[in-house]
Amino acid sequence: MTEPAPAAVTACLVIIGNEILSGRTQDINLNYIARGLTEVGVQLTEARVIPDVRETIIATINEVRAKYDYVFTTGGIGPTHDDITAECVAAAFGVDLILHPEAKRRLEAHYSARGIEFNEARRRMAHVPDGASLIDNPVSTAPGFRIGNVHVMAGVPKIMQAMFDGIRHGLKGGPKMLSRTITCGLAEGTVAHDLGLIQADYPAVEIGSYPFWTGGGGFGVSLVLRSTDPVALAHAGEAVIAMIRGFGGEPVEREPEIKE
Repeated sequence: MTEPAPAAVTACLVIIGNEILSGRTQDINLNYIARGLTEVGVQLTEARVIPDVRETIIATINEVRAKYDYVFTTGGIGPTHDDITAECVAAAFGVDLILHPEAKRRLEAHYSARGIEFNEARRRMAHVPDGASLIDNPVSTAPGFRIGNVHVMAGVPKIMQAMFDGIRHGLKGGPKMLSRTITCGLAEGTVAHDLGLIQADYPAVEIGSYPFWTGGGGFGVSLVLRSTDPVALAHAGEAVIAMIRGFGGEPVEREPEIKE
C-alpha cells in the first residue's frame, strides 16, 4: 500500500503598517521570510499588507491563524501610539495585554546601561498578550512574541531578521520545496499553450512563466518549476526542455535546488 504524501506545512505573513501602504517605506521582509521558510520546509502560501487599524488587524489575525499552520507578522510593536499590533493580537486571542516581567527586566537593563530613561513609551514594548512567550531581539532588546501559531516580530528589517533567524529552525516543516529554473530565448507567447499542457500533465509541479527583455528588441522567458516531489519535478523539467527544443530554442538550466 502506497504511503500518503506528507502534508504541506503552510504559513501566512501579515505585514502591518500604514508606511508600507503609503509607499514611504519599501518592505524587504517578505523575501527574507519566504526564503527562510522554504529552507525549513514551510510554504509561505499568502502574504497580506494591512494598515494600522485595530479592527483590520484583529479580523486578519483571526482569519489567517485558523487557515494556516503558522502566521508571522511584522511591524507595529514599537513605542509610539500607532504601534498597536500587540494589543490587537491580544484582542484576537481574547486575552489581556500584560506587562511581561522578563521583557520589562530586559528593557530596563538595556536602557539603564545606556543612561537612557525607561519611560512610559518604552514600557509599551514590554507588553505582550497574556500567555505569550518572548521572541529574542539580539539587536535592540525589545522582544517580539509568539502566542498560539502567531509569531509577532518587528518591522525594521535588521531586527526582524535577527528575530526570525532565532525561531525558524524551531519550526516544524513538511517536505522541502525543490525548484528548477529553465531559461530560453523564446517569447512567452510562443511557449504558452504547450506550457499549459505540461502543467496539466504534472499537477504536483507548480510552473511559473516569467518573461524578460534581453535588449536590442529581444525577449526571453524563465520557466520556474517547483515541487516537493523530486520525481515529478524531474519529469516535468525534461518535458519543458523538450518543448523548448521543439520550438527551436536552446534551454539553459540550473539543477534542482535543495535547501538544508
